[in-house]
Amino acid sequence: MKTRIVGVAGLVAMMAALAGCIDRANAPVLVPVASPVNPPGVTHSLCVSDANAMYDEANKQYDLRAQMTGHRDAVERETNASGAAHRQYLSCVASQGYRPLYAN
Repeated sequence: MKTRIVGVAGLVAMMAALAGCIDRANAPVLVPVASPVNPPGVTHSLCVSDANAMYDEANKQYDLRAQMTGHRDAVERETNASGAAHRQYLSCVASQGYRPLYAN
């Protein structure tokens, strides 16, 4: 029983230490413009996952079009997918009541 408690305490300590390793250096600052639905951290996480799904879907759609036309261009594929992901992120953040400010 005592080893189990020590193991759980060690696991919690490890999770707390690894939580500080999350890179937020390139994350935009979310400024509330309406009544926000969620806190900025939660909103960013939700919208990044939506954007990642849109990135994957845009790549899949490009591959399907490339099969039909025979035209493949890696740069065009990446540009389309990253643009779709960015538009999805902006749309999601706006629906949550925020506006992203980028450091650039």
